[in-house]
Amino acid sequence: MSSKSKPKPKNKRSFQAPKGMRDILPEDQIYWEKVEQTIKNLADAYDFKRINTPILEDTELFVKGTGIYTDIIEKEMYSLRTKGGDKLSLRPEFTPAIIRAYLENGLSSLPHPVKLYSIGPIFRYERPQKGRYRQSYQANFEVIGEKDPVLDAQLIQLCFSINKGLGLKNLITQINSIGCSQCRPIYRKILTSFYRNKKKELCSNCQRRFQQNPLRLLDCKEAKCIQIAEQAPQIIDHLCEDCHNHFRGVLEYLDELEIPYILNSHLVRGLDYYTKTVFEIWPDDAEGRQISLAGGGRYDKLIKLLGGQDMPAVGFAIGLDRTINRMKEKKVKVFSRSRPLIFLAQLGDLGKKKSLKLFEELRKAGLRTASSFGRNTITTQLKIANRLKVRFALILGQKEALDKTIIIKDMISGSQEVVPLEKIIDKLKKKTRTKI
Repeated sequence: MSSKSKPKPKNKRSFQAPKGMRDILPEDQIYWEKVEQTIKNLADAYDFKRINTPILEDTELFVKGTGIYTDIIEKEMYSLRTKGGDKLSLRPEFTPAIIRAYLENGLSSLPHPVKLYSIGPIFRYERPQKGRYRQSYQANFEVIGEKDPVLDAQLIQLCFSINKGLGLKNLITQINSIGCSQCRPIYRKILTSFYRNKKKELCSNCQRRFQQNPLRLLDCKEAKCIQIAEQAPQIIDHLCEDCHNHFRGVLEYLDELEIPYILNSHLVRGLDYYTKTVFEIWPDDAEGRQISLAGGGRYDKLIKLLGGQDMPAVGFAIGLDRTINRMKEKKVKVFSRSRPLIFLAQLGDLGKKKSLKLFEELRKAGLRTASSFGRNTITTQLKIANRLKVRFALILGQKEALDKTIIIKDMISGSQEVVPLEKIIDKLKKKTRTKI
């Protein structure tokens, strides 16, 4: 058979992460650990209890809770049908799932307010862009069972505290009130009347929103729609007395806390369950004005909508991907775990066997130790020790294993000493105390 007629080998498929999703590599884990630990510490300080809900939920939970005409439901959910015929969706947000868990597991019988938080992934099929992935991560906080505006303000304060703990400063709150079931229908009619003669000037997306969800006309990012929205009547001028007093109370608390804010009459948040207060936290500088780090608001009717009692609630979510990107942009210093002071090098089968046991004993004694089991030459292992910048290297070979001794090498001075194996932990504790 000629070389020309030989069948060409089939190319092996090269797998990649799905579009809009990515791997979080080891060098980035230092940021994620810092963010999660900061959130956990402050959640505990503010008396929030952690709750984990399934990634998959009944699709109808989000349709009913979030709103059938929202972008999340219409365009962004990952949905599937199981072999048994159940229609499930990867959670696009936390709040409906947490309320479902609150109702299903009897948390409504606890003393109120019930304060819950979660950390985990959410999934939205939207166009990937900077800080926005199809699998992204959020920290979510909910306060259930309290209508006082002080809770709205305290959640904003918590959000600022988390960002401050992560080294992010110069933030500002964009805030608005979108009314309640009493005053919002009236404003909706006023808004619809304003837009009726301007409908043909709107983008195609807003022409659809005009019929289904007219409040969303206010936060369209298309230039021609922004110009029209600038002239639109503001909802804050049409609030009922209860909503007006509630919003005034929130702003007074923010003034007392000296939290910077601006009134944004176009901020409506794209979820149907919101009532009264809505807010977003933004960087207050030119480079950060295109992306919000957190957002939330009050949702006093959602629990009743999902089958519970008429119960007020308020919450917010922090976008962790965006937060970490911001930390990197601002060059926030994040310190890794303390590096190992000790490297355990082993030679020969017997040395390797004894080293496995010794490594565990060093760990239990609180002596953080690095090793490179599988590398058989002392030169290679000591190069790794140098790269790790350890202070001491332990060398355990065949001879040392038979003699029940071990060599301690000072990686700075180069000096070595032979120590009985049974005394090595006490010896290292003394050395690491005096020579760090």
